[in-house]
This record gives sequence, structure tokens and C-alpha cells, in this order.
Amino acid sequence: MRTTELDYELPPELIAQKPPARRDESRLLVHDRATGDVRHRRFVDLPRELGGELVVVNDTRVVPARIPIERPKGEVLLLERVGEGLWEGLARPTRRLRVGARYGPVELLEHLGEGRWLLRLEGEPAGDVPLPPYIGVPLDDPERYQTVYAREAGSAAAPTAGLHFTPELLTALEVERVTLHVGLDTFRPVVAAELADHELHGERYEVRPEAWERIRAAERVLAVGTTTVRVLETLARGAPPEGRTSLFVTPGFEFLRVDALLTNFHLPRSTLLALVMAFAGLERTRELYRVAIEERYRFYSFGDAMLIL
Repeated sequence: MRTTELDYELPPELIAQKPPARRDESRLLVHDRATGDVRHRRFVDLPRELGGELVVVNDTRVVPARIPIERPKGEVLLLERVGEGLWEGLARPTRRLRVGARYGPVELLEHLGEGRWLLRLEGEPAGDVPLPPYIGVPLDDPERYQTVYAREAGSAAAPTAGLHFTPELLTALEVERVTLHVGLDTFRPVVAAELADHELHGERYEVRPEAWERIRAAERVLAVGTTTVRVLETLARGAPPEGRTSLFVTPGFEFLRVDALLTNFHLPRSTLLALVMAFAGLERTRELYRVAIEERYRFYSFGDAMLIL
């Protein structure tokens, strides 16, 4: 598959800069794959669109991972804790940074390539909310970049499909939790000409054995977000309940445990969009995105959601 097949044109004003006043006020585009039906709802309507699915969420928590550095002017983005006081992170401007140098609370130990560094962090992460670069408006409440069910800190970005849930909405659903700590694989753009040439480095996941037994036995499973899909499909292929996954879901993939998908609208040339295309089909996904743009849905992290049944 050519990477250009992940392209689409998005009017800049449809990139959501702030979350809605209430999480469940977001719009919800519903697509029924069996009938081809497309419906326009609000996220609060989600329970009425489901038919008894077990809803599986990713309960990772975002760390305050964006650490500014003064000289040279730049920043470090913490990606993953790899040992006591040791992290892997992105640092810029990489070409002006030096192995062994200290930048505030950060000491760079080894350049790993592609702007990635092994580093030592003094204390616990105490940086800024790692908002994506397409969001240019400061966030009034940092908790709005966390899901209401976030638990174990470890992510460099939020599992954004879950940002729409409220505690009240969760009580109306059958919910189970898994954990995947969002790192470089989730948000790194695809730059290779062929999608198959894109390399995944792997992300950490953990699922309680009793949670997996419940998920495995469920009649139908709704995965909340692409990160949840990757965990469930990794375990469905015989992986242990804790480890790393570099599962790359692209068109032609056989889904063994995910029956329905709840997801936000993703950037062009992203592995997240490739996963949605694998689930809904290339042409159908393009059509759904065309409808979403025509109907003025809000896109990306603080944007609206899509439910594919």
C-alpha cells in the first residue's frame, strides 16, 4: 500500500484547538458496516447505539512529559521509562545537543537515532502537558488531556478516543480496562513511500489475566481507540498478558477479537488512519472522512468521534 493512500485534505479550521465544555458533548458519527447506514449523533448517545458490547478502554495516564530546555532553545519529550531514573525521549534540536550534557533536569546519555535519546531524569516528570503540535492554544485544565478513567502514568500522548467519556456515561456501559502506554509508535508519522516499510519500535502493554478472560469470552467487543485495538489483537494472537507490542494493523489485517471500534478522526499519513482503514475498508473510510469534513466535524485530539459497528 502506498503511503499516499493515507492522504486527505482537511480545512485547517476543522482542527479542534480546545475540548468541548462537556466531554460527552462531542459529535459522534456512527457507521453500521452491515447496512452501510451513517448516522450523526452526540457522544452522550453512545449507549443507545450499542447492542450489549463489552466496552474496552485503555486506562494509561499521560505524564507531564514536555520539558523545555533553554540553551539551545528546544525541548525534551519523555517517551518511556526504561529504568530507575532512565527514560527514552525525543530531544530537539538534536544536532546541537551533546552526549553527557545536562539540560535542566535532563542528562543526555546516548543518541538512539531519529531524534531519540536515552536520558537520565532528575526526579519525577514535572514538565508541561505534551499537547500535539497542531494545537496552538494553551490548555486551561490539564486534566482535559486525561481520560476520566486514567490510572497508571506512562504515556507521552493521550488515548484520545477515551477523552469523550464522563463518569456518568461509563455507568451506563459494561466496561473493561487494558493498559498500553502511548509512545512513539502511536504518533510518529509515516514517511516511507510504502506503508510496509514503516518500522514500529513497540509500546508497553499490560492486561490483568481476569480482564482478558472476560474480554475473550465476550460475545462482542467494542475497542475504544486504536491503542486498545492493538492490545486486544496482540493478545488474541497468543501474546502474554504483559509485554511490548509492535503489531502493525494495516489494510488486509484479520481482526480476531475487535468487533466494533470507537475512534477519533486521525491525521493523514498516520498508522492510526491505516488501522481504521483496515477495520472499515479503504474506500469506506475515505467516504466517512469526506462526510465528516462536509458535515464540519472537529478533527484530531480534541475533536469529535466515530463509531464503526
